[in-house]
Amino acid sequence: MVSLLDNWKRTHFTKNINSNLVDEEIIVMGWVHEIRDLGGIVFVVIRDRDGKIQVTAPSKKIDSKLLEQIRSFRKESVVAIKGKVQGSDKAPNGVEIIPNEIKVLNEASQPLPMDPTDKVRAEIDTRLDSRFIDLRRDNISSIFKIKSQMLHSTRLFFEDNGFIEVNTPKLVASATEGGTELFPITYFEREAFLSQSPQLYKQMMMSAGFERIFEIAQIFRAEEHDTLRHLNETISIDMESSFMTDIDVMEILEKLVNKVLVDVIKNCQKHLNILNVDLKLSQCPFPVVTYDTAVEIINSKGVEMEWGEDLSRASEKLLGEEYPGYYFLTEWPSEIKPFYVMPNEKDPTKSHAFDLMFGNLEISSGAMRIHQHDLLKDKISEKGLNPDAFESYLKSFDYGMPPHSGWGLGADRFNMTLTGLNNIRETVLFPRDRRRLTP
Repeated sequence: MVSLLDNWKRTHFTKNINSNLVDEEIIVMGWVHEIRDLGGIVFVVIRDRDGKIQVTAPSKKIDSKLLEQIRSFRKESVVAIKGKVQGSDKAPNGVEIIPNEIKVLNEASQPLPMDPTDKVRAEIDTRLDSRFIDLRRDNISSIFKIKSQMLHSTRLFFEDNGFIEVNTPKLVASATEGGTELFPITYFEREAFLSQSPQLYKQMMMSAGFERIFEIAQIFRAEEHDTLRHLNETISIDMESSFMTDIDVMEILEKLVNKVLVDVIKNCQKHLNILNVDLKLSQCPFPVVTYDTAVEIINSKGVEMEWGEDLSRASEKLLGEEYPGYYFLTEWPSEIKPFYVMPNEKDPTKSHAFDLMFGNLEISSGAMRIHQHDLLKDKISEKGLNPDAFESYLKSFDYGMPPHSGWGLGADRFNMTLTGLNNIRETVLFPRDRRRLTP
């Protein structure tokens, strides 16, 4: 029979139950992870968000009715157990709970859509279809506990360095960079789009005099890629700063990455161990590889690449072999960068743009921005875009726009580098790609 909590309150999470609590009565709440019925004794493993605890029900010590209730437990049902803590060398944590009262708060249907104990492996599509079960697994929940630490450390880093957090619109009237990578929506009588980047608004905040801003939010790109590195909805960590060059904001990005690495290693060791990841601090400063040098390396390794092309997947893999950790790719050709990227003063064919790579994975892109109205308007036209569509954006450059630079860091890809994962879908609670819109 399913019960209500009534006046019961959880007294301890599993991680806090230790030998100091022996002989104390406590209440734990969680999910039935495993059951072993050996006849005269029943062992139940209860799982909560922090770990597991063994509940031991010997027939000689507990009421027969209570024992039958425990025997009727279904895996993954939600239960509350009141009992006394007892030392046990054989229990996983050195202690166990001898129950004296239980409440079944909700029974799980059987059979389960997948096995949360991981004894029966499931393919990723099966797992994503039943993500609410998949997330109960230690190795999966660890991914998101590390991600939580990463986002927390990121906010602290920005706040400690004088940045103001902002929230820019996700419903926009025009493209950030042009192209067709946009999700159109009906906005009353008009067409609008889901934002592919906060870029234009970040720059407008520089004109507003905020000088240093950051945002952590969803972005949407209607890319048709079906790869292990692309999704159509992702979290982007964005910053913009006035009176800074591309070199200055690269240094900020490097410091942020290392801040996160230090905090994850310090605070998430348990979860790194579960994922079997030996995370190390990166050597600073990160290597800097110019686009010209990258082209030379790629061609020397047998993959043809002409100057002015973007990196192919094969090219990225070759660079990743040469530089397996974090490194910057700089001085990109202006032709393949967005209209707002500042061209090099001495050689306009090159730009003040950079990417942060981790092996063969691009995790961030940034640049010094154009801050002069007329040059920016010309660049918009050169890219085949209509300056009239950017009227409100361009207006902010007419009334005191300072020089500024910034970058966007893909939070989900960054988490791949922290957790050793190869598939970006693993790092998103409910990923969105070409084929997946539910759950």
